[in-house]
Amino acid sequence: MPALQHARADDGARIAFSLREAAPGLPRIAFLHSLGMDHALWGPVSERLAGQASLLCLDMRGHGRSDKPPPPYGTERLARDLRDVLDHVGWSRTVLIGASLGGCVSLDFAAHHSERVQGLGLVDTTAWYGPDAGLNWNARARRAREEGLAAMIPFQETRWFSDAFRVSRPDVVERCVRCFLGNDVPAFAALSDMLGRFDGRHLLTRIQVPTSIIVGEEDYATPVAMSQALQRGIRDARLTVIPAARHLVQIERPDAVAAMVTRLLERVAASA
Repeated sequence: MPALQHARADDGARIAFSLREAAPGLPRIAFLHSLGMDHALWGPVSERLAGQASLLCLDMRGHGRSDKPPPPYGTERLARDLRDVLDHVGWSRTVLIGASLGGCVSLDFAAHHSERVQGLGLVDTTAWYGPDAGLNWNARARRAREEGLAAMIPFQETRWFSDAFRVSRPDVVERCVRCFLGNDVPAFAALSDMLGRFDGRHLLTRIQVPTSIIVGEEDYATPVAMSQALQRGIRDARLTVIPAARHLVQIERPDAVAAMVTRLLERVAASA
């Protein structure tokens, strides 16, 4: 992927991003990653989309090479970070693709900065983690603080990838493990607490752009039922379920995710 650059958010935090520019007039796509990952999560998909669009991949606040200020964290703050990066690179509008945590931020951005969104892609995402969300996410945050991130690796690996993929591509699994272990524990815990508080169900009716949803059939971090709820709540949203895949479908099945993005671009062009 292209070398990382930095933009300043309105509170002074540095937000890292990579930018792969395409020919003038082609679409512009911004990507937001999942919790514990960074911009490289989108590498396999970006490779497949190169030349079709300009591609902007962020390290969200608290991750990667971006700053990791103390809590609290909120989806509104992370959405403003995206706005500030878009301003920095001179993009007035974008097709926005978010995965999991990045999907929650994308919902917030699409609802509150609608004039800047041409299309929306939600990958293994939910608008609400359910009535036990606070309890479950607070437990993950507490474990990270008390035991460290290494203690969570067996749990994470089985959530990220199917059994068959973990056997066939241990090198890819190891790269994700290294990325996860590189996280700042206080930031990871604060973002986990944030997801426990997040309830974006009221945002769904405010989204009026072409929307595509994709989820792994075996994803038990954000199960298929959560994507179905997104589809019901967003006008004319389209859902694709990827057989035998789990939470990080953009790595396990990059061809399918890239194809979803391409179809979304076609819908955006047709609606212009």
